[in-house]
Amino acid sequence: MKKVAVITDSNSGITQEEAKKLGITVLPMPFFINDELYYEDITLSQEEFYRFLAQNADVKTSQPTPEAVLNLWDKALEAYDEVVYIPMSSGLSSSCETAKMLSQDYEGRVFVVDNQRISWSMKQSVLEALVLAQKGYEGRQIQEILERDGRQASIYITLDTLKYLKKGGRITPAAATFATVLNIKPVLQIQGDKLDAFAKVRGLKQAKKTMLDALEKDLTERFAGQSMYIRGAYTCAEEEGKAWIEEVKARFPGYPVYMDPLSLSVSCHIGPGAVAVLCCRELPETGCVDYQAFAQ
Repeated sequence: MKKVAVITDSNSGITQEEAKKLGITVLPMPFFINDELYYEDITLSQEEFYRFLAQNADVKTSQPTPEAVLNLWDKALEAYDEVVYIPMSSGLSSSCETAKMLSQDYEGRVFVVDNQRISWSMKQSVLEALVLAQKGYEGRQIQEILERDGRQASIYITLDTLKYLKKGGRITPAAATFATVLNIKPVLQIQGDKLDAFAKVRGLKQAKKTMLDALEKDLTERFAGQSMYIRGAYTCAEEEGKAWIEEVKARFPGYPVYMDPLSLSVSCHIGPGAVAVLCCRELPETGCVDYQAFAQ
């Protein structure tokens, strides 16, 4: 049986500490803040990141260098036969396409998964890849299974501020000002490879209800009869995140619901005060992969 290493990046939300427990490697995403280079969860914590945002620092996301990616793969291949690399969705970053190009020089030993995932759905894919590797699946098989089921997921996000969408050029300054005056909260969705508008509502309470209604519709229609995971995420204070998870649990009793802060690459574009909820399908090949069991 081939030994398969699983590598991902910090867009998955997996911390360096969690990575050690899981027996995987997490490539930290780079940021330029006031022209100084930082690495997520290495030289840049969640607290420091939001402090920079509060100070109106110039925060820019960046891609890992090819050298950083290749060094991780080369090190892993000293102890493993193959590498399964799970980066963020190609629809949200070109780093996935770069990794695919780099993998061509490894003669079938590195398999780059482009399953259109980000945040918790991406994290779930990493856990499933670990289980598949433990079951004896080879790298190409794991890649094919994860890509086959990549779009069997749904993410909804609402924002507290439009400042960062305006900064990124996704909405005009006039539209941002108009929405702020009227307390309009956008609900965004990720259905596969990109972030799209879903709805515009008045107030955070209605935005949360809109997201939960949309998720319930997905579960009862699009994913009817299938075994699903429900997860939550946030860029707000931890206390608000805990309150949000209780709302999600109350709406979907019987589902184990876990909550994590969103990765900094996502947070950079949506700002503080956001909450998200998602569902993704259990893989038939693995059954339920319990995050809590892995996290022990």
